[in-house]
Amino acid sequence: MQQGIFQSGLARRIARWFDALPHPPLAIEIAPDRIAAARWSRTGSVDDYAVEMLPAGALLPSAVDTNIVDAVAVKTAFAKACERLRAKDEEVALILPDPVIRVFIQHFEEFPRSAEEAIPMLRWKLKKSVPFDADETLISYMRQAPREDGVDVVTGLARQRIIREYESLAEELGLHPGVVLSSSLAAVSLLEGEKATLLARISGSSLTSAIVRNDVLCGYRCTELPAHGLQLTPQMLLEEVFPVAAYYQDTWHEEIQAVRVAGLGARLPDFVRPLEDEFHCEVRSLLYSAVSDGRIKDDARPLADRELEGLIGWMLQRN
Repeated sequence: MQQGIFQSGLARRIARWFDALPHPPLAIEIAPDRIAAARWSRTGSVDDYAVEMLPAGALLPSAVDTNIVDAVAVKTAFAKACERLRAKDEEVALILPDPVIRVFIQHFEEFPRSAEEAIPMLRWKLKKSVPFDADETLISYMRQAPREDGVDVVTGLARQRIIREYESLAEELGLHPGVVLSSSLAAVSLLEGEKATLLARISGSSLTSAIVRNDVLCGYRCTELPAHGLQLTPQMLLEEVFPVAAYYQDTWHEEIQAVRVAGLGARLPDFVRPLEDEFHCEVRSLLYSAVSDGRIKDDARPLADRELEGLIGWMLQRN
């Protein structure tokens, strides 16, 4: 990788996670309510993008059960987005809903150097942490700096047949999935890496809470919200993010220093004061913060306006 090409050290590390895989200029983000695609030019700027909405209930993200409920609606939206971007016989990055991929952060005193040794060990250690058989599990992992001695490992696990549902959408159109990752793992590239920052990202009925400090992923949790849309209250959100925040504060012995929120849209102002009162720090929109800091360039502003933080995060990683 060229020196200095990423502004975020976390983006560099996550990109190295996929370093053996291609970094296609076409990415498609699949969410419960929409299919969004973007294409980047050779210079790294946004060439074009497309968004196709999905009817309610057409796609229900799950780590275990069938995700694509209305195959006709999902395939039609996927095909329309690809047609608008002239996608044909090329590699594509698939950015999937967070509930599909389970993410774990584990500490090891010693960890194998080779994937041939590491993956069986991770599969064995995490087999009771996922609701499907180990033989069905797809695993990817990356190392990161530990808080103390040893090594910390971030591991992503998914059920093979669930991933195949999404890959088949692309393959039926002659596309070749080269990278598959969860939306929030892409979006964490938008976080400032120098201070302990809590991300609360809502997508459909799920909430992903993540904490990044000094470009290290310190905490990650994806949960089902008790309500969403207009029924979601600040207290509900606080109760869901509290376990990750409390774990970080107890483990790292310091407070959360910033909060970034995504997925609330026009309702964000209703949540700012309760979050500020709880964490005693600045609370801002994830995308607004990245735009104001200059990490999102003008060519990507249309993606930010549509709140496509997964695609923008992938852009920072693939560049």
